[in-house]
Amino acid sequence: MSFGDTLSSLAKDDAILAGLAAAALIVLLATPLVARLSVRLGALDRGGDRPRVHTAPTPGIGGLAIVLGILLPALVLVDLEGSRLGLVAGIPLMAAVGLADDLRGLSPKLKLLLVLAVAAIPVVGYDMTFDRVTLPLLGDGELGWVAYPLTLLWIALVANLVNLIDGMDSLAAGIVGIACISLAILAVSFARMEVAALAAIVCGATIGFLWHNYHPATIFMGDTGALTLGYVVGCLAVEGVLKTPTTIAVAAPLLVMAVPLLDTSFVVLKRLKYRRHPFGADQNHFYHRFLRIGFSQRRTAAYLHLWAALLASYAMLVRFVPPRPLGVWDEGHVIVVSLIGLVVVAASLWMVYTLEILKFRRLDALRLRRLRPEASAADIDAGVRQDLETGEFEAVRGTERRDGGRRETGEIEAVRPT
Repeated sequence: MSFGDTLSSLAKDDAILAGLAAAALIVLLATPLVARLSVRLGALDRGGDRPRVHTAPTPGIGGLAIVLGILLPALVLVDLEGSRLGLVAGIPLMAAVGLADDLRGLSPKLKLLLVLAVAAIPVVGYDMTFDRVTLPLLGDGELGWVAYPLTLLWIALVANLVNLIDGMDSLAAGIVGIACISLAILAVSFARMEVAALAAIVCGATIGFLWHNYHPATIFMGDTGALTLGYVVGCLAVEGVLKTPTTIAVAAPLLVMAVPLLDTSFVVLKRLKYRRHPFGADQNHFYHRFLRIGFSQRRTAAYLHLWAALLASYAMLVRFVPPRPLGVWDEGHVIVVSLIGLVVVAASLWMVYTLEILKFRRLDALRLRRLRPEASAADIDAGVRQDLETGEFEAVRGTERRDGGRRETGEIEAVRPT
């Protein structure tokens, strides 16, 4: 199905459009009520290791409104049979796991086991697996019984990825919304209209929540929302894309979730580099680093949302301009996909490069200010430019400083080359 036909089919499907609108409206109206409930229960986010800037504790179980916004339209508008029924059945249970963590706190191991147990409902109970993988140049491969543990791990991975990026106003909701509208379009292209309707409903729920969660947020989704959204996205990727015998079946979910995947991989690798526990709490997620170099929360969210949208768009390009349509290489398609792929890679590298250079600029300016407290701003800027040009610097030392109550690690120390 072409991109134009896909959009036409999507626009003509009443369940998709009604589901998106209904979910957005329900969450928009229910979120203030959940905020009041959160205050009564004492379920308030007081900051902790999150980089939010708030003058008072903030309601932290906004995910309840998201769950309500997904369940009600899904029960009314979607034909819940087979694995789709298992998917929806797991939503309130996953929300219960997240709510227990928000209210009482769960150990990471127990939370992971509970997430896997809930994921087993659609996977084991309703046979929701991707049983084959198609790889470029290698062809199809049957997974057999391995499909079950792989699918369980995939769903648990996505649930935790969304939970990990939920550390800043609007970030997780925006990335999930982008992922779901992409999955809806891809599902329609494979004629999986019921899955597309579910994806549209989740997208609508995130849109309704963003009204209250955009910085400065009046409520957070908490683990109640983050784990549930991650669980649903993981399941939708399996149902809508991964089950198809095409190369894009593997590439699309990875591209759609590339930003949280890269973010978490970066943090884990950095912790391993410094011989720390790879899955402990950390202040080195992409959004932490953007905030440390002086970006506002809105600007940080906009950059990361734009990056996620770019990667998701590339996933759809590969679907609608496949290099091997019907198993035959198309030179024109290969050129288009390759050239735009280079642009996507270049943009991603620019994002990381800019992040690192700006981080250096700010930390080096702090170092020079301590060494030369009498220097003017122009002199400090000139010193930073010289360090960048000559490479006369070395990072990182394990000092700390406090800036407006936010803790920051890593200090640049000058080292002159011999």
